[in-house]
Amino acid sequence: MSGLSVSNLSVTLGEKAILRDVSLSAAPGQLTGLIGPNGAGKSTLMRALLGLTPLTSGAVTFDDTDLLAMPRRTRAQLAAFVEQSGSTDARLAVHEVVMLGRIPFQSVWQSMPSSADTAEADAALAAVHMSAFATRLFHTLSGGEQQRALIARALAQQPRLLILDEPTSHLDVHAQLTILDLLRRRAQAGATVVLALHDLNLAAAFCDSLVVLHDGHRTGQGSPEQVLTPALLRAVYGVDATLLKHPKTGRPLIAYDLPG
Repeated sequence: MSGLSVSNLSVTLGEKAILRDVSLSAAPGQLTGLIGPNGAGKSTLMRALLGLTPLTSGAVTFDDTDLLAMPRRTRAQLAAFVEQSGSTDARLAVHEVVMLGRIPFQSVWQSMPSSADTAEADAALAAVHMSAFATRLFHTLSGGEQQRALIARALAQQPRLLILDEPTSHLDVHAQLTILDLLRRRAQAGATVVLALHDLNLAAAFCDSLVVLHDGHRTGQGSPEQVLTPALLRAVYGVDATLLKHPKTGRPLIAYDLPG
């Protein structure tokens, strides 16, 4: 199938099984959300998809091609990854950080970025509303500003596969909505976008498909309406909730029952 396909993926670190026989799919043109409680294996799965954490077993393909068998440079020209924490002590300007996303496309003898590389970096910064920060040192930025710069670095790769681990965790409400709308538009333009989210109402509002991880297993995949049920929320998250409909979009809206 086109897009991302994961079959029976397992990861064991030391003697601990982190992921067990996880299968899922993520189609181009859609925003696929990865949800589940802390410790469910979301970050490990995302790293395993790109060969950053070794598999114990299983297969990962993109557009019917073995993603993990690709040369690293080829994979970097295809896929971009935004980690949950990407801070650095290097004294780099924000624009230099974003330009790192262009390295997979530069020749080994290229001493300076091309005008096309610079244009991609400029466009990526503009997309996340960070153009005014281009000359700031990355390490001086707030957590949310750093997060937007790292998303810009990934966008500068012009990836067909974009994987993001908690891309909204340090952002205020306005920035969360802006970034998720940007990612949705990238998906609608043809990219395959997979992102981990803790905020289930944001996941319901923006994602076309949700994959649920619990204790290293995939426990469900489908539309937000199919996945986000009171029974699943109770089984996976240990909470009681009432499912409503958003008055404008009709998408699921979760009202949690507070303890006591």
